[in-house]
Amino acid sequence: MKGIILLVLGIGLLHTASAATHSLKYFYTGSSEVPNFPEFVAVGMVDGVQMFHYDSNSQRAVPKQDWVNKAADPQYWERNTGNCKGSQQTFKASIDIVKQRFNQSGGVHIFQYMYGCTWDDSGVIDGFRQIGYDGEDFLVYDMKTFKWIAPKQQAEITQHRWNNNPAEIAQRKSYITQECVEWLKKYLDYGKDSLMRTVPPSVSLLQKTPSSPVTCHATGFYPSGVMVSWHKDGQDHHEDVEHGEILQNDDGTFQKSSHLTVTPEEWKNNKYQCVVQVTGIQKDFIKVLTESEIQTNWDDPAPNIVLIIGVVVALLLVVVAVVVGVVIWKKKSKKGFVPASTSDTESDNSGRAAQMT
Repeated sequence: MKGIILLVLGIGLLHTASAATHSLKYFYTGSSEVPNFPEFVAVGMVDGVQMFHYDSNSQRAVPKQDWVNKAADPQYWERNTGNCKGSQQTFKASIDIVKQRFNQSGGVHIFQYMYGCTWDDSGVIDGFRQIGYDGEDFLVYDMKTFKWIAPKQQAEITQHRWNNNPAEIAQRKSYITQECVEWLKKYLDYGKDSLMRTVPPSVSLLQKTPSSPVTCHATGFYPSGVMVSWHKDGQDHHEDVEHGEILQNDDGTFQKSSHLTVTPEEWKNNKYQCVVQVTGIQKDFIKVLTESEIQTNWDDPAPNIVLIIGVVVALLLVVVAVVVGVVIWKKKSKKGFVPASTSDTESDNSGRAAQMT
């Protein structure tokens, strides 16, 4: 399932045409015996921004962005709530089936499904679909043949059944190449003021103690495509550098850190720079590593609050990513959009995700 998490966190090449590539992704997670966590969670994301959420505790599909309601018909949320309730039961049954195949009885287990599509302004369409169990790939969809591949022997039964079902093959191909892209374009149209915006980062150099790594912390930027790198005397520097993950702030912007382990003598005798590049912004944001630029808590603990918050948020998102799989595997009509499909999520004829068989 590392592949799923990497896809969630993946960023495009900076200052290139990749900024025009857009995505619609869904993450379904079923869990067994995970304390204090819903047994089923569904999350929808457009260009890395969460716009839809359902969990088995609330039993409701709800929007996470105001513009989603503009793209939805009046029955959208009731319909998707019903679909998610059906998928919740499907995932519960699927976990039991997979546990039997691995000769497992109880214990903590996670069953994940990620699917979606990408589309760019030149009309190139691609898609992805993966199923994972306990952090590893269980079934992977081949977009060239529109067939399933089974990395695990325990998945071969399902692989053969699904690959020999012509109706299901046609439905899954149609969803990725047509329906998913239709909804993606519609979401981009209604949410363009938010999704298409660019916000520059705030960049700081932080350090706990004189012997601690120096952290270059970029926050408040949008979109999520970012490159945080260190330069030494004008050249890319990769030695003793550790990069953090991209995390989302409460306001929908993002943050990312990069940590450099270097002695004070070394950075005082050489020119070290942190360079931040954000997709869609034709400007580099640079901080030169000097004593005056470093914010520290050597004398005052207040400046280190940012570091503490960043660590807490990172730990929380890592937990969510493991369980939920999220850090974690355009034409507008004045009368409103009338979609070919009444739901943007993939499902079988019963309105739920396909059950493991």
